[in-house]
Amino acid sequence: MSEAAFRALYERLSADTRLVSGPPGGSLRHLTPERVRAAAAEVRSGRTLSLAAPIETHRGPDSPEPADHRMTGPAAGDLDAPGLHFARDRLAMNVHQDADSHLDALCHVIVDGELFGGVSAHTLTPDGAGALSVDLVRNGIVGRGVLLDVPRLRGVPWLEPGDHVTREDLTAAEEAQGVRVGPGDLLFVRVGHRLRRLELGAWNVAEARAGLHPTAVRFLADREVAVLGGDGNNDTAPSAVDGIGFPVHVLAIHALGIYLLDYLQFEELAPACESAGRWSFLCAIAPLRLPGATGSPVNPIAVL
Repeated sequence: MSEAAFRALYERLSADTRLVSGPPGGSLRHLTPERVRAAAAEVRSGRTLSLAAPIETHRGPDSPEPADHRMTGPAAGDLDAPGLHFARDRLAMNVHQDADSHLDALCHVIVDGELFGGVSAHTLTPDGAGALSVDLVRNGIVGRGVLLDVPRLRGVPWLEPGDHVTREDLTAAEEAQGVRVGPGDLLFVRVGHRLRRLELGAWNVAEARAGLHPTAVRFLADREVAVLGGDGNNDTAPSAVDGIGFPVHVLAIHALGIYLLDYLQFEELAPACESAGRWSFLCAIAPLRLPGATGSPVNPIAVL
């Protein structure tokens, strides 16, 4: 895809967003209280499943900066000592690395000196994001989740790095699974990234990974999706656009104001949906309360 064609697509997608009045809340305007209430009706069995992968604490090809998790207590002498003592630990991490499940805030993507909604990039300071931070979703995101399983559609265990999910793939997966994505939905697209990593080992995903083709973002806009989550980065590598990295991030976050969730895991959810014959469910996403943050580690919970 040429840079000119990409920029034309960006302008088409962002045109309607610029007409929305009020504060720049992005695509969550589609997730109305009425749709949240309706999503509760998706619960059948009451089974809960995590859509997050374990936090990576070991250095690897896709985790050059792994999380630092260490015990700070109890002291060795406390283990057999009488009286009260506490186990304590500390966690430090790079929120946006390529192994851990995380949510991207609307301030995450800068294009031509601006954030989503024309907000100046100068609102980003060493002290944090002064606008569009993850604090906008401090009350969580709850709605109807829909899983579209593209490897299932194609009859393969996973998509190979560099492969693209097209708009046609998404509509074909809907038909094959008997589900339709609608306004306010939390759309999850499986490419099989986690299964491939489990069976073949980690690799340098910065250079090669499966994801959505930029033109597939038109599907998100047409269906008024509130959230997009993937078991990879959502973007393909190498980039499908000449001279522009992460085109799906640019289109989804910067043009449409869609919250992205990267590097989730669907290897428990997909067979559960297959067994139940249903690919929609109630989903709750609860980012950490990190004022001024550009994202957050996250553990979405599907309730079937």
